[in-house]
Amino acid sequence: MRFPAAPPGPPGETAPVVVAGGGLVGLTAALDLARRGLRVVLLDEDDQVSEGSRAICFAKRTLEIYGRLGLGQRFLDKGITWNRGRVFRQDREAYSFDLLPEQGHEYPAFVNLQQYYAEQWLVEACAATGLVDLRWRHRVVAVENRPDGARLAIETPGGNYTLHARWLLACDGARSFIRRALGLPFEGQVFRDRFLIADVTTKAEFPTERWFWFDPPFHPGQSVLLHRQPDDVWRIDFQLGWDADPEAERDPERVRARVAAMLGPEVAFEIAWISIYTFRCRRLERFRHGRTIFLGDAAHQVSPFGARGGNGGVQDADNLCWRLAAVLAGEAPEALLDGYDAERIPAAEENILHSTRATDFITPKNAAAAAYRDAVLELAEDQAFARPFVNSGRLSRPWSGQEVAADAPVLRDNTPDWLLRHIGTDGRFTLVARDAVPPALPGITTILLADAPRSDALLDHSGLAAARLGLAPGEAALFRPDQVLAARLPATVAAPILAAHDRALGR
Repeated sequence: MRFPAAPPGPPGETAPVVVAGGGLVGLTAALDLARRGLRVVLLDEDDQVSEGSRAICFAKRTLEIYGRLGLGQRFLDKGITWNRGRVFRQDREAYSFDLLPEQGHEYPAFVNLQQYYAEQWLVEACAATGLVDLRWRHRVVAVENRPDGARLAIETPGGNYTLHARWLLACDGARSFIRRALGLPFEGQVFRDRFLIADVTTKAEFPTERWFWFDPPFHPGQSVLLHRQPDDVWRIDFQLGWDADPEAERDPERVRARVAAMLGPEVAFEIAWISIYTFRCRRLERFRHGRTIFLGDAAHQVSPFGARGGNGGVQDADNLCWRLAAVLAGEAPEALLDGYDAERIPAAEENILHSTRATDFITPKNAAAAAYRDAVLELAEDQAFARPFVNSGRLSRPWSGQEVAADAPVLRDNTPDWLLRHIGTDGRFTLVARDAVPPALPGITTILLADAPRSDALLDHSGLAAARLGLAPGEAALFRPDQVLAARLPATVAAPILAAHDRALGR
């Protein structure tokens, strides 16, 4: 589906927030801000959603964010749900793993879904708010960072114009023009290896699991990854090696031969999309530069193995947008935005660390590294302690430096419900109190979690909600609008709750 090009903006236009980039992260940020009542101009040089599967593995935390934004059920309805993965060495299984062994969560460990579906739903949701001005075929060609925002020069099919953004969110991807225009270098490394992605349509009866092979007989000496997607599409990643010719490897007949060797001669298939990529693990030194703030691949890059790129970018938007909304509403000082760097840079570093280790494991650089990998894989077949060292199986998780509200089943008016549906969904801080009625507090939504039925409370019928929040009777947990824990404290005393609220807002 192609979108009509928007006309140029009016002369001398100023926008409170401009999002540059209409991909997964930019659209998520625009929708999040619009849900908080902010008007947003979104610029994208293309006129359609992304081609190919791209970011296909949406992690549990990302699904919870989309649940808050009103799209979670669409992911569950269309996507392929999976929790289990298998690791193979040559022609035998080394071990399997379960990413969500406990029950009582609305969302699974992962949902596989082509990125273009997610982007299409985000476009529709943004348009439905009436607050997001979607400007397709608007290409940023110059950026000037100023103390009061950013001045953008924009090319469109209908003519050129300038736009002053009081706040600019740079979500324009790994080749970010804004990053290059501001002369901001990436720090990190590019790995000397190449990988082929093939989206293949087939009726092959693989189970709905993540399968990863080391040195399989159909692709000896290299690694292969297999994921199922909706519409009978399978994502296959083939390791090629650094000496592979990217143009030659894109040849459909060459790709067809690789897939046929994997699936077997009796399996019919069609190739839907082909891409070649190189591992990159790097980031900007800082993500915030005055009133220009970088998110997603424009701020940091990781290898595709581990599903950390798209999930990390969505979690960037989740962390930033409540802060920016609070600043624009006059509820918090501008310094609150420094918390974005303080939290998302360590999160990016953690992702880069895991991604680098996975890359080093998958593509050992010397004989010693290869011997270590082979020994770990051999031990993993029989010894559980060795399995965490197999880096191909380490997948995206929220940053370990903060605590996100854990979901749990509850009853509301004797109707099954989920705890996270009541935390942060109104854009405010949320105080969850166990068996104690908290005082009414400005700027804070209060939720009573009860051990026994009562009309003004969520019933914690299984006890999982209190256990996962770590709340004893009479205690409360204060959560930021992004569902991150701000404080645990007594439920019925207003002063410390308000003090914690002020601290979390940078006041």
